[in-house]
Amino acid sequence: MFSYTCRRLLMTLPVMLFVAVFVFGLLDLAPGDPAALLAGEDATPEHIAQIRANLGLDQSFPVRFGHWIYAVAHGDLGQSMYTGLPVSQMIAQRITPTFTLMVMTLLISVILAIPMGTLAAWKHNRWQDRSVMIFAVLIFSVPSFVVGYILAWVFGLQLRWFPVQGYVPFSSGFFASLHTLILPALALGSVYVALITRITRATMLETLSQDYVRTARAKGVDNRTLLFRHALKNAAVPIVTVVGIGVALLISGTVVTETVFSIPGLGRLVVDAILRRDYPVIQGTVLLFSFLYVIVNLLVDLLYRAFDPRIKY
Repeated sequence: MFSYTCRRLLMTLPVMLFVAVFVFGLLDLAPGDPAALLAGEDATPEHIAQIRANLGLDQSFPVRFGHWIYAVAHGDLGQSMYTGLPVSQMIAQRITPTFTLMVMTLLISVILAIPMGTLAAWKHNRWQDRSVMIFAVLIFSVPSFVVGYILAWVFGLQLRWFPVQGYVPFSSGFFASLHTLILPALALGSVYVALITRITRATMLETLSQDYVRTARAKGVDNRTLLFRHALKNAAVPIVTVVGIGVALLISGTVVTETVFSIPGLGRLVVDAILRRDYPVIQGTVLLFSFLYVIVNLLVDLLYRAFDPRIKY
């Protein structure tokens, strides 16, 4: 296990290098001259030349990339072209709301989806199964921002149970902070819940048809033990895979969800940076999200052995 983990960590290096090349190439991939776009329509040639020099666009791509990757390796993601603050400092100020929202969404999605998928498989072709599948198809078909507006209107404006905008930091109270994230987490996790529910149902149906499950049932094993100790544990590998892949949905969904609920997280930071063409901030946040996704996939691979000891590395 240890040697496999070390090999996988080493394999992340070329992946992150490829991501770094793509992220740094955003300046060159952007249509038009980035310096002219940043300078504005009324800029003089001297002003455009100054911006090109500040961005290092007067140098070749390998030279600029070498300087940038060296700085990133030392924790320097550059400075924002709009605020002048270090990008790492801006990310550190925004990472807590986003990370908390993603973790809360993941927990809510797993807690809701796995029991629903298990129930649908156990009550196959009955009204419980059909009800769960109709619900899953419905929320999978509705965009998360629409779900967010519906939740905000019902539970925020009508019932007044939750706030519809803003974020309370943990320094002001743990439960007060979570209270502001419940609606965004439900909106962000709507598609995620549907995805995990459907894969749980399909995997559990296959597992429940195995001989060892029928044998355990014939021996009089109670339903709870049969479902959660025997069937669900053996069906966990595909479910964990979908949970890991679904982190990409969470990363992309935070951009929209944080905008809808006015949460000052990394999603809002990315949106503001795109509107301002603040390339260093865009590069830093995309690189961070890519690294997070790579690490999550590594953890998913390591969890396979925990759920299925037959898997050998």
